[in-house]
Amino acid sequence: MRNLLALLTGLIFGMGLSLSEMINPDRVLGFLDILGAWNPALAFVLGGAVLTSMICFHFILKQPHPLLDKQFYMPTKTQIDRPLIVGAVLFGMGWGLYGYCPGPALAALVYLEPSTFIFVAAMIAGLFLARLWTARKNKS
Repeated sequence: MRNLLALLTGLIFGMGLSLSEMINPDRVLGFLDILGAWNPALAFVLGGAVLTSMICFHFILKQPHPLLDKQFYMPTKTQIDRPLIVGAVLFGMGWGLYGYCPGPALAALVYLEPSTFIFVAAMIAGLFLARLWTARKNKS
């Protein structure tokens, strides 16, 4: 049941990305080009997502636990540290250079563009290297 709901949620998320054209890197890069042909569409998509999340989290977190799990898994770190900053910089570089973040990049694979496959491969390699780095650091 959990996997079916995860698949359904992923499909809805992908449809939302597609409908809002956030799987089009030109749309995202247009938002980042504040001194050129600026396109504010992403601001409205992000604003709608933040507003929806704020309203839903208000009600969801009042429940004793999620529908399909025993507890909520909330972030425990509250400090801004080097890994957070490095991760944010790498994320921003990838987003600014190509116009994709992870969700839209995966959804855009359906277009079969070679550059998108390269981006996703680099993203997966980065995730693997980060886990390897963290595991190695925790062993020391």
